[in-house]
Amino acid sequence: MKKIKFLSLAAMALLLASCSEDADDNMSTSTNGTLNLNLSQLEELPSNERYEGWVIVDGSPVSTGVFTVNANGSLSQEEFTINDGQLASASDFVLTIEPYPDTDPAPSSIKVLGASFNGNTAMASVAHAAALGTDFNTASGDYFLATPTTSDTTDERSGVWFLDPSSGTMMPSLNLPSLPAEWVYEGWAVIDGVPVSTGRFSNVSGADDNGQYSGADNPGPPFPGEDFIMNAPAGLSFPVDLAGAPIVISIEPEPDNSPAPFAFKPLFASVPMDAAVHTTHSFTNQIDSNFPKGSVSR
Repeated sequence: MKKIKFLSLAAMALLLASCSEDADDNMSTSTNGTLNLNLSQLEELPSNERYEGWVIVDGSPVSTGVFTVNANGSLSQEEFTINDGQLASASDFVLTIEPYPDTDPAPSSIKVLGASFNGNTAMASVAHAAALGTDFNTASGDYFLATPTTSDTTDERSGVWFLDPSSGTMMPSLNLPSLPAEWVYEGWAVIDGVPVSTGRFSNVSGADDNGQYSGADNPGPPFPGEDFIMNAPAGLSFPVDLAGAPIVISIEPEPDNSPAPFAFKPLFASVPMDAAVHTTHSFTNQIDSNFPKGSVSR
């Protein structure tokens, strides 16, 4: 009887040892790796939004974690712990802007950076197909000061339009690449420090979606732009003299997540103090100093 009991205990010990080895094996297959972000020129977000990284594993997004960016552009976190198997299998990295708090486990449509891994490194840019799909190096254009929606000839520096009439026929003055469906362009005049929209548009040869500030004497030309004549936002008065005002073309998410200009501002100009009306003035391409970029490593 004692011999049988001894054999049972021995068998149990062997079973426990086997289970222990299996557990060790399982632990060894679920180790974690580290994803490192080295990103620059990301803008600080409002308190109700966060940046979130994603790795694409077998075509599906896996969150790498959320972070914020301060006014100096520093990330609140640059290293993220991720399942080693998923990290090693990841083909791409995508950076999105998400609401905070966020109840949706899927990525939002606001994808600001994308990167494809080449070995253990991925170079992140807006030109990646997962983000805007183009680098905007060729973006250029002019703006035109005039108030075509009024009969008053004394307020001509109170309107800005993105057109070129120099040939005798109104032509588009912006050279901008097509955007993905989730993005649109928007024009802005910064008046006394307040960004005021001239309207959102996808086609440089058609009217934009705004006209709330224009005059009532004449229809506006069929191009993006605006006369700042009436219905001024709180704290401002129209008409204005745009001399010295920044003029900006931004790229905005659709639907928009904020009434303020988005981080992507490919074209910028400051209206000269002695700017002539009824003539074109050039934008500066500022993607090198404005667009986010960097690298991701695993």
